[in-house]
Amino acid sequence: QVQLVESGGGLVQTGGSLRLSCVASGFTFNSYAMAWFRQAPGKEREFVAAINWSAFSTNYANSVKGRFTISRDNAKNTVYLQMNSLKPEDTAAYYCAARGTYSNGIYSPGGMKYWGKGTLVTVSS
Repeated sequence: QVQLVESGGGLVQTGGSLRLSCVASGFTFNSYAMAWFRQAPGKEREFVAAINWSAFSTNYANSVKGRFTISRDNAKNTVYLQMNSLKPEDTAAYYCAARGTYSNGIYSPGGMKYWGKGTLVTVSS
């Protein structure tokens, strides 16, 4: 049974930091590209960042570039999202997702194979 379980969300002040984790099971983690998406209330789910299977390549949405860092530990079947300099507009539910191939550019939610249930990040002003 495939599972993606996110953790690390919470309430933080503007300018603060959080580190999200996503633990995967039930599939060959080190063969999959991994990504983070987010969805704010009343908005569509949007791409945040992606990383290829070896962690050699990464890709970010312009809105988070320079502030967020995606990484992975294949020995732990875990992908991370380090979020620094957080802004109120970063408030959203954050989801990790997996797909078989990595590519540059914006990922569509419809192109992902597996999804977690999300973790909530709230940034207060």
